[in-house]
Amino acid sequence: MRSSLPVLLGLCGVSGLALAEERSAMDKIRERGVLKVALYKDNAPYSDGKNENMTGLDASLAKALADRIGLKVAFLPFDAGENMGDDLRNMVWKGHYMGYGPADVMLHVPVDKYFMEDNRQAFIFAPYTREHLVVLHNPKKLAEVANPEDLVEQRVGAEQGTGAASALLGYHGGLLRDRVVLYKDGIDAARAVLAGKVDAAFVSLAQAEAAVFEAHQSPKDWAFSTLTVPGVPPNGWALGMAVKSDNKELAKQLDDALEALRKSGELLALFQAHGMTLAAP
Repeated sequence: MRSSLPVLLGLCGVSGLALAEERSAMDKIRERGVLKVALYKDNAPYSDGKNENMTGLDASLAKALADRIGLKVAFLPFDAGENMGDDLRNMVWKGHYMGYGPADVMLHVPVDKYFMEDNRQAFIFAPYTREHLVVLHNPKKLAEVANPEDLVEQRVGAEQGTGAASALLGYHGGLLRDRVVLYKDGIDAARAVLAGKVDAAFVSLAQAEAAVFEAHQSPKDWAFSTLTVPGVPPNGWALGMAVKSDNKELAKQLDDALEALRKSGELLALFQAHGMTLAAP
């Protein structure tokens, strides 16, 4: 029996090591006590700023979610890649080749079944709002915008490099091309409307609302018209979160936390604090 004792102890040691190695991703996050959240840089009003000083709706939501599941939050701000698939690879399931990331969760991810099928290394879930494009204009100067032809005589702002800008520039062989003024982001385009530099801006609702909010003006004094243009999703797009595909435990806890924020009214309050509309996803 004495001779078998070292063998038994050895087996126990191997077994203990195996158990230690079987800790889940969620166990490791709990031990760390910090939820690492990937947020886009220069994506106001959702996320903007540097590192721990990130501001915006997504930054506030990340803090609220982390608090709900008993964790502190650390932001991993990043520049958008060539496409969303690159962003998921760099920030969710693999990490950047420069050694940055991955995070535990990424916010501002399109919740779309085709996109999800093409990116199965990530698990996309928990839509928290729906975004769509609008035409911001002064109804006293431009009474109605029902179709792109209503903008033929107007100067229209848009964010450079976006689908909104491309849709305007390419409409009917360039009908509006000479009327489009490009800005570095959608909020700047919306600000230009408020300042009277352009007659309208084709931007996201969030960008339009943020510009009005920061100018301390009433949304009732401005029109947020829906414009149907080829190449632009008529129903907008839902925004949610993404984790690595094998970390469903974290996804479940975040989903439950989001539902709790929604039911308590805290999610609505977060949107209102940023001057934004909470749209059902």
